[in-house]
Amino acid sequence: MSADSPHAPRAGVSFIMPVLNERAYLEHAVASVLEQQLDMPSELVLALGPSSDGTTELAHRLAADDDRIRLVDNPAAHIPVGLNAAIRASRYATIVRVDAHSELSPGYAARAIATLERTGSANVGGVMHAEGRTPFQRAVARLYNSPVGLGGGAYHGGSVEGEAESAYLGVMRRDVLDEVGLFDETIRRGEDWELNLRIRQAGHRVWFDPALSVTYWPRESWVRLARQFRATGAWRGELVRRFGRRNGIRFFAPPALLVLIAVAIVVAAMQLTGVVRGPASIVASAVYVPLGLYVLLVVAVALAPGGGGIRQRLWTLAVMPTMHLSWGLGFLAGVFRGARDTVDASRLGTRNTPLP
Repeated sequence: MSADSPHAPRAGVSFIMPVLNERAYLEHAVASVLEQQLDMPSELVLALGPSSDGTTELAHRLAADDDRIRLVDNPAAHIPVGLNAAIRASRYATIVRVDAHSELSPGYAARAIATLERTGSANVGGVMHAEGRTPFQRAVARLYNSPVGLGGGAYHGGSVEGEAESAYLGVMRRDVLDEVGLFDETIRRGEDWELNLRIRQAGHRVWFDPALSVTYWPRESWVRLARQFRATGAWRGELVRRFGRRNGIRFFAPPALLVLIAVAIVVAAMQLTGVVRGPASIVASAVYVPLGLYVLLVVAVALAPGGGGIRQRLWTLAVMPTMHLSWGLGFLAGVFRGARDTVDASRLGTRNTPLP
């Protein structure tokens, strides 16, 4: 039992959710939690950051209507800080992480708990299924659900159950969390990957169950998306600084693309000014080949069946390189100078359109 825990957890389920500027999504996320059918006690602990869009007031109204909802403060607004505050305030032996931008599928918690017991795992996660309302958001969601968008992690569409490197959100055993020390509050993004690394290093199992599904609503604008991916990339770069080769090879693809673009620009400048000419220029032109293939890939994804209407397809042409290049730019900065105080600015001062 952790020294931070005021009492031993009882049999039951504690859903934990960090919340900041999520007024458009919070009520739906909360409803998806409260509608979970369980044969044991449950609670939902909301860690409230300093929202500016009415989220805090909405959270208090929801808590007043259902005594299963409990509130804790997260003045720092950082996700791992809020998660730890919610865990410490929780009362039950199973912890289910929920994102305010997500909705749990019916039966999610019961299925995950059964999988925990069946596999003897410490953490179980499923598929993150992104959806969108506008052409832009649907374009982002389609790339989230595609291996070419986010690199092919199991929870972005995997179909084979088994041990995993990490888990999306996660349904976790509280005793294991106490054993390994909860989330690292010095990591602002990628905190789940780092926690799962410690869980596996402690000899426990992380498990992927494709029958578990969570609906995720991506950012609603190009600027917010770029900010989100730049911050996420910066913290992945920080994790590479800290943990090196424990990071999967797929994390290096976006920064490699960015470096390739930079090299191509230099080569083009040297060719145009005559610094490189003749056979050397022909050899140097090889750098354009992978970039041309990438452009063809972006176009192919935009034109592929299931790409939606013309506006969604046009957004795909912009969204795919935005995701990759923003992430790659953040990654390189994180590797060379560290993430430092980088935060996901896309979560600050937002005004979202309510869900239907």
